[in-house]
Amino acid sequence: MRTEQTPVTGKEPKEQITPQMKALSGFYQALNNRDLDLMARNWAQTSESVMDNPVGGIKRGWDEIKEVYAKLFSHPEPFWFEFYDYSYHEGGEIFYVAGRERGEYRAGHAKLEMAIRTTRLFRLIEGEWRQVHHHGSVDNARLLSQYQHAVRGNR
Repeated sequence: MRTEQTPVTGKEPKEQITPQMKALSGFYQALNNRDLDLMARNWAQTSESVMDNPVGGIKRGWDEIKEVYAKLFSHPEPFWFEFYDYSYHEGGEIFYVAGRERGEYRAGHAKLEMAIRTTRLFRLIEGEWRQVHHHGSVDNARLLSQYQHAVRGNR
């Protein structure tokens, strides 16, 4: 197995990448541009979609997942994330990536240097790759607490 170090940022030229990588890139494009409509098109609109992340806990179904992104996108200060150091796995109508996210999240005068272990799973639904699962974990307990407080508005 080979790990990929070239980051996925959402700025990749979509016409030059596979449909699977286009879906992954589309997620980071939606995230970094705070585009809730694009995020909705990236996620499967099903009750089977599940997100388990450091900010929102376990969310099931797009309606619950959307609330986490809406809260994150309402944050007035700049942030960015990218995915790197990942492996890609595919089998039939499912592919997943397991790796790391890094980025920056500002909260007041604090600048949080983000480091998140991340897995994303996509499924081919009606000819389109849609995200159906995300798991993210922050190893550094202090960073996790600072990030949770910042996103939840408890700076």
